[in-house]
Amino acid sequence: MIDRAGEPLKLTVDAGVGEQAALTDLCMQVMRVYSVSDDETHLTDMTEAFLRTLPHLDVQRHGDTLVARTNLGRDRRVVLAGHLDVVPVIDNFPPKLLEPGDPLILPGVAEAHPGERVVWGRGATDMKSSDAVLLYLAATLTNPKYDLTYVFYDHEEVAAEKNGLRKVAEAHPDWIAGDFAIIGEPTSCGIEGGCNGTIRFDVVTHGIAAHSARAWMGHNAIHDAAEILRRLNEHTDATVSVDGLVYREGLNATLISGGKGTNVIPDECRVHVNYRFAPDKSLAEAKALMMGADCGAELGNGEHQATGGVFEGFGIEMKDESPSARPGMDSELTRSLAALAKARTGKDPEAKLGWTDVARFSQLGVPAVNFGAGSPLLAHKHDEQVAEGELTLMAGILRDWLS
Repeated sequence: MIDRAGEPLKLTVDAGVGEQAALTDLCMQVMRVYSVSDDETHLTDMTEAFLRTLPHLDVQRHGDTLVARTNLGRDRRVVLAGHLDVVPVIDNFPPKLLEPGDPLILPGVAEAHPGERVVWGRGATDMKSSDAVLLYLAATLTNPKYDLTYVFYDHEEVAAEKNGLRKVAEAHPDWIAGDFAIIGEPTSCGIEGGCNGTIRFDVVTHGIAAHSARAWMGHNAIHDAAEILRRLNEHTDATVSVDGLVYREGLNATLISGGKGTNVIPDECRVHVNYRFAPDKSLAEAKALMMGADCGAELGNGEHQATGGVFEGFGIEMKDESPSARPGMDSELTRSLAALAKARTGKDPEAKLGWTDVARFSQLGVPAVNFGAGSPLLAHKHDEQVAEGELTLMAGILRDWLS
């Protein structure tokens, strides 16, 4: 394999060693390739070379995103997608394959998977274990009952404008068309339906600069931000039921900045706010609740005054936005996969509270769910890890559902 400074070797699947060993080995191969966001090209190249060895797949590439499709003439098509990038490393690369009893194995993982080896390191749960399962199925599942589209994409962990799936959806929506989609986000092999949407924006106050020895000659913009914080503290986050799944919203300040010197009355203060909204709301409805329906604040068009909503009267500058996605539990394909996952895991479908790319498929009219190996509670942590049994559990559920 490679480290960050090395040269990539080929990804391989050795089906002759048995499914468990083959999945674990493939997962470790993918894990050993450094692919922090903005540095995915090596892994994309390796994945493309692997997919092009499979004669039953038609492979296309857009930037660092790959789309591989079967064309078997089935009456329905299922999309299986996973992102290749990971968040920055925190002393957890290169990965390790831990033997049972290793002190790095978390107690909860050891208790749930006694006697199993554990894949440890950056991306183990989010989401290289799921990528490995999808690559394994791409190689071994040659006669599915649905046509399949595999998508391996870049830049999921950073700003939306870089997202490879977004770029493909805009440039080649036909590549990812289908009747149902699965994003391999970590869910401990349960179904997490839909996702909350998210908007991020600065709430801005303006003052007049002056020497702090003569503060009465100016106006303190940081002091004015107290009203923004008051409104945030008094806001009650909603809990919303959509298609039988319960979503909890969140409105929070995540950054605050202001001032130009220790002896200068600040003439501007910015409170960065993140609103996570349930899938009963569109982007426009979420923005109206925060800043009024006719505020006019859009990405890249500067500051506008909020005409209503929580922050009425303050300046607003949009920074990022992504729509929510309904869970699609009324889809027959969703219900059948959810039933099989519950039979194997005992887990009822749950709401996905964080934002995921199921929203992109929802915008295309494709019902989509989150389903993947590993605990979502371990995603992005320094001790990310997944028991090898999770790989076979995910592979088994998908293979049996698709076969």
